[in-house]
Amino acid sequence: MSKTYTGILRNCLAVAMAALTFGAGPARAEAPATKDVLATYGNMAEAVYGDSLTSARTLKAAIDTLIASPSEETLAAARKAWIAARVPYMQTEAFRFGNPVVDSWEGRVNSWPLDEGLIDYVAEAYGSDNPENEYYAADVIANTTLKVAGKTLDASKIDAKLIRSLHEAGGVEANVATGYHAIEFLLWGQDLNGTEPGAGNRPATDYDLKACTNGNCDRRAAYLSTVTDMLIEDLDWMVKQWGAQGEARKIITQDEKAGLTAIFTGLGSLSYGELAGERMKLGLMIHDPEEEHDCFSDNTHNSHYGDALGIRNVYLGSYKRIDGSVISGPSVSDLVKDKSPETDARVRSALDATMAKMTALVERADKVEHYDQMIGLDNAEGNAVVQAGIDALIAQAKELERAIAVLDLKSIKFEGSDSLDAPDKVGAGK
Repeated sequence: MSKTYTGILRNCLAVAMAALTFGAGPARAEAPATKDVLATYGNMAEAVYGDSLTSARTLKAAIDTLIASPSEETLAAARKAWIAARVPYMQTEAFRFGNPVVDSWEGRVNSWPLDEGLIDYVAEAYGSDNPENEYYAADVIANTTLKVAGKTLDASKIDAKLIRSLHEAGGVEANVATGYHAIEFLLWGQDLNGTEPGAGNRPATDYDLKACTNGNCDRRAAYLSTVTDMLIEDLDWMVKQWGAQGEARKIITQDEKAGLTAIFTGLGSLSYGELAGERMKLGLMIHDPEEEHDCFSDNTHNSHYGDALGIRNVYLGSYKRIDGSVISGPSVSDLVKDKSPETDARVRSALDATMAKMTALVERADKVEHYDQMIGLDNAEGNAVVQAGIDALIAQAKELERAIAVLDLKSIKFEGSDSLDAPDKVGAGK
């Protein structure tokens, strides 16, 4: 992982730590108005989605250059831009689970894992069919017509309409045709290394019309360009939803108790069921490198860090933008501290512990081995680093429950995960 990327992460954490230190003094004489806390939350959402949009546009410029002049250098630059684009986006995930506008949209931009055979060529070991997914090896880039369930689909023109129709086709969530991970696959290709070192290794010549490898370079370029445009369109739409007149902003501010409930639902669900459970514990339990979030690029450790940082941002009411400016204001931490300084201190301590474990995860990935290796079988040391992050997230969720009680909000059911709640149901074949 580049020093630049690691520096971005550490700068983000430094701002969060500064916020923690600043807020550790005597309690304010008066708690902020809840409407002001909700305003900060909305302002942060608008900013972090805005940064995601800006980064996606930078990614599109790099992809345009790759397509116009395919080389290992332009491919590397596009990959670097994709990784940079994940920095702000992963910090948006704390706005999930409690906000219906976000929840109904999120699958378009960040669904995973995906059956990559839907999009492009795959290794022979991938297989050619799956009884649970008729689109499993459709390979839309190679095929101008697709025959599924006795019907013929015209795929001669790769455009947004076709790609959107393939997303979750047949009601199968693994048919991911849009978003960051579709782009990731088209930049890296399959990671065929299992729990051994190495990420995907797609050659730049997959986009070279004069020396094309693996066929259909023109259609592959059309897919990559179009799906990146679609990501920009989706992010632009979400930024507007958090603007002054946006639907997401309206929903979060129209009922103060409901707004606070939405905030804590997002923080707790991401901490517990989603990140600790589905994204970390599941893969660790079955030691499966396919159960890692950014699997083609080996960027999973940074994605997990970004999720944890996003939770901290929201609780503390402070987000550092990609241009270095800071969006901050009254926070749910202020409300909790006014009711119970001890409870607020416990939540902050839990957030601090989680960030320490996530920092250790990133540092191990930078210096020792990537995430897919950490969760491998017979890797006690790597497994322990991942488990430490899981344990910290679970403890963090429990402290958030204390904060919910202090604010006298109705009991909130956080997103769950079989890997945490019913591990006996998780089989090796999942």
